[in-house]
Amino acid sequence: MPFRSLDDVQCSIERALRVVGERWSLLVLREARGGATRFDQFKDALGVSSDILAARLSTLVEYGVLERRPYREPGRRERHEYHLTQAGHDLQLVLGALGQWGDDHLPRVQGPSIERRSPAGELVRLHYLDESGREVAPADVESHRTAAYR
Repeated sequence: MPFRSLDDVQCSIERALRVVGERWSLLVLREARGGATRFDQFKDALGVSSDILAARLSTLVEYGVLERRPYREPGRRERHEYHLTQAGHDLQLVLGALGQWGDDHLPRVQGPSIERRSPAGELVRLHYLDESGREVAPADVESHRTAAYR
C-alpha cells in the first residue's frame, strides 16, 4: 500500500524504504536499468505475479522513481512502458552497493554475476569519500542527527 505523505517520517532511510523497500521493488529497478520497460518484460524476468508487479510499478511511478509512458502496437489497445526518472537512475548507487555487499559477504563459488565498470572499462567499487576526496571505511563513518531530526 503506497504511503501518500512521507512528511511525518523523520528518518530518510525509513522514507526511502517506504518507496523501494517492498519485496520486488529493487529487482524491478534492476530490470529497468537493464532495459526492461514493459510489464511483460518485468514479469518474465522476475517471475512475479501480475498483481504484485502492478502494485510495485504503481508505487514507483507515484513517487517519481519511474515514469509511465503510453505506447500502442498496431491493432492493439494502448499500454504503458516504464522508464527510470533521474530519481530512478540515482537509485543505481543503492543497487550497486547491495550487489557489491553481496559479492563481498555472500560470494558465489562461480564469482560475481555482474562486474561494475567505468566507461573506460576499469572495474569500479563504491566507497565513502570525505570532502577532500579521501576514502573513509564504512565502519569509521558516523551518523549525526541534525536539527531536522525532531
